Amino acid sequence: MRRPVKKRHIVPADYKYNSQKIEKFVNYVMKDGEKTVARKVVYGALDEIAKKVKTDNPLEVFDKAIKNIGPTVEVRTRRIGGANYQVPREVKTDRRLALAMRWLLLAARGKKGRPIHIKLADEIIAASNNEGEAVQKKANVHKMAEANKAFAHFTW
Repeated sequence: MRRPVKKRHIVPADYKYNSQKIEKFVNYVMKDGEKTVARKVVYGALDEIAKKVKTDNPLEVFDKAIKNIGPTVEVRTRRIGGANYQVPREVKTDRRLALAMRWLLLAARGKKGRPIHIKLADEIIAASNNEGEAVQKKANVHKMAEANKAFAHFTW
């Protein structure tokens, strides 16, 4: 018998931009429960984006970046008849958002030398222009899925 499906935790919108995506991103940035520090980092990055791109709405740039990073397909390993296959599968919307945010943060943290809010702003701007490390990660995942398209019939 299957376990009951757990109710999704709904993240409230953040107070500055009134956006659930931003609040979710703050939660990803947060380390050791330091939410105020994470908020300063994210808001600092958004302010930096507004300065560099010369826009009054940095949320548009952020949304475009998340859209460009989010993968549409990924590979999952399945064991069939003693062999492991990389089976391509479609990515659900919630997971697409989660992966995009995770990859964006990893790309920003991977750079060295400057404050995190500036590194994050640069990575978001690059991703909104379909460039940068996070977009490259998406391209690699799509390439893996394309290479293993022959095993797509193992999806069920």
